[in-house]
Amino acid sequence: DGSCGNFNGDASDDTTQAIFDRIGTRVGTGENLFMHRADVGFTPEMQQMLSTCDAQTRSTAESKCSQQMPSATPVQLEACMFDECFGMNEHALRTAQTFAVDAE
Repeated sequence: DGSCGNFNGDASDDTTQAIFDRIGTRVGTGENLFMHRADVGFTPEMQQMLSTCDAQTRSTAESKCSQQMPSATPVQLEACMFDECFGMNEHALRTAQTFAVDAE
C-alpha cells in the first residue's frame, strides 16, 4: 500500500485518509509482516493536545476508533483518537510545538 511506497505511480491515492479507508487504522491479525506489534504509547503532551480537539471531531474519532478497534485498550483508543484528530492536520506540528515549549 502507499504507506510503504507508491506502487501504482498515483500519489493521490497514498494519502493517510486513503490508506485508512482501504485498510483501516490497524493492520489485521495475521497480516502483520513483523514478528511483534509496536507498543502504542500516549504521552501527557498527547493528552493535552487531544483535549484541544474540537468536540465534534473528537466524538466522531471516538466512535470511529471504537468501531474499528472493538477490543482496544484505553491507551490504544486514545492514540487512535489522537491520530483521527491530528494525523491529517497540516498544522498539528505547530500545535504540538506549543506544548513542547510549555513543558520546558
